[in-house]
This record gives sequence, C-alpha cells and structure tokens, in this order.
Amino acid sequence: MGGAVLPEPKPTGAQVDVDRPNSARMYDYYLGGSTNFAVDREAAEAGLEAMPHARDYAVANRAFLRRAVSYLVRQGVDQFIDLGSGIPTVGNVHEIAHQHNPQARIAYVDHEPVAVAHARALLGENPMVSIDEADIRDPEAVLDSNGVAKIDFDRPVAVLAVAILPFVPDQDEATALTAAYRDMCGPGSYLAITHISQLAASDEQVVAAEEVMARTPTPVRWRPPEEIAELFDGYELVPPGLVPTPSWHPDRVPSADDIARSNAYAGIGRRV
Repeated sequence: MGGAVLPEPKPTGAQVDVDRPNSARMYDYYLGGSTNFAVDREAAEAGLEAMPHARDYAVANRAFLRRAVSYLVRQGVDQFIDLGSGIPTVGNVHEIAHQHNPQARIAYVDHEPVAVAHARALLGENPMVSIDEADIRDPEAVLDSNGVAKIDFDRPVAVLAVAILPFVPDQDEATALTAAYRDMCGPGSYLAITHISQLAASDEQVVAAEEVMARTPTPVRWRPPEEIAELFDGYELVPPGLVPTPSWHPDRVPSADDIARSNAYAGIGRRV
C-alpha cells in the first residue's frame, strides 16, 4: 500500500520543500494516499524499518477520528477545528460530520503547503468547509484565519488534535498550546487528542523512530500517558477516559495485538 508518484510541484505562493521528507506527506503514504514525493516515501519506509507498526499507528488514528467525530456530532457539536489536518484522504472530518449533520462547519488548519493546496482543490466551494494555512503553534494566527474566523465561539466547538501534538516536543509548550485553544472555547466544548506512546514499541524502536523524524522539519516526542493526560488540563475526560486508541468507543472489541500495535493513546475531554 503506497502512494503514486506526484509530479514535481510548480512554484506557488508558498515554497514547497521537496528535498526533505514531510511528516504530513509521510502520514499520507502510510494511509495509502498519493500526495507524497519520493523523499517522503523513502523516509516512510525507513520509519517502517525503525518502527514496524508505523502504519498500524496511522490507521488506528484515522479510525479514531471517524469514531470521535461521530460521537461529537451526536453530542450536538456542529463546529470543528481540525489542527494539523494534513493531506485530505477518504474519511475526513467534514465527510464524517456531514453524514450526521450537513450543516456542521469544519475549519481545517495546516502549515504544509501541499496539504493546503490539495485540500482546497478537493473541497471546492463548499461553504461549510474551509482550509487555511497556519501554524497551530500560533493560536492567534489560527484564530484570525478565514475559516476559523467563521466559528461561533459562543457555542460549543470541538478542537481536534489527532496525531499532531507529538510535533510539539516541549511539554510546557504543548500544555500551554492546548490551554490556549481551550480558552478560545466556551463551556461544553471538546478537545480530542491522539498521541504516540510506547505500547508494543521497544526502547530501541522509539529511539530509531525519533531519529527518522529528526530528518524532517518536524521532530517528534513520544509521551507516556501521564504526560498526555496533562494536555487535557481544564477538561473532564469523557468515558472511557484516556485509553489506547483502538479501545476508545471501538466498533468491535480490539485484540491485544491491535492495541499494542497502535502505539498511541486517545481521549476526548469536555470543557466544564
């Protein structure tokens, strides 16, 4: 399962770096997408050598996203901010949300030019969906982006941070970041997080995987569950709490192997 070769990008308003692997395009490759370049596929394959369960991690995250969005819409949420939304693939937030509520508003945010350009081409003129190029580490810039500016923060909002916070390695910065997005939103809003964590991976595999990502502009930090829990400060975790990703509201009972190979925890918090 791998992506087809993309043509070399033509110059645009944003500079696309095709000489260094990019985490969003590597993630797309793991999910079987086609929006990636040779440098991304080479790094992704190196990632699989270092961490054989990397694709399981990506697939488990995507499955959680579907279940989480469905859950949130059932709670009455009709506004979503997807931080670090990445390359559009089947089963994006707006597709899931609109199955339940066609009037749900979705604001995608990513700093990767290829992801943003590809998303804009796919989304077309849908007035309920937007994609903006902004760095999630700058909440004020995110707040000022065109799509997020249309969110009504006087009503509940779901902030989605799926597989993105590992790219904020400093723990203090990561907790300050989730607090900043929390403070934008009122009571009854939600935060959904998945985060890479050591389950099946050996210590050596974690080190090797971090070394692969150090070749990209976005190095990662694996966090233990107690550090991930700190990112939910100011939120009340909804049942079943912070659990391995396949165990959060599963469609079927996951096997012990499914859980271990996911190497990630997931949770949704409600702001009280």
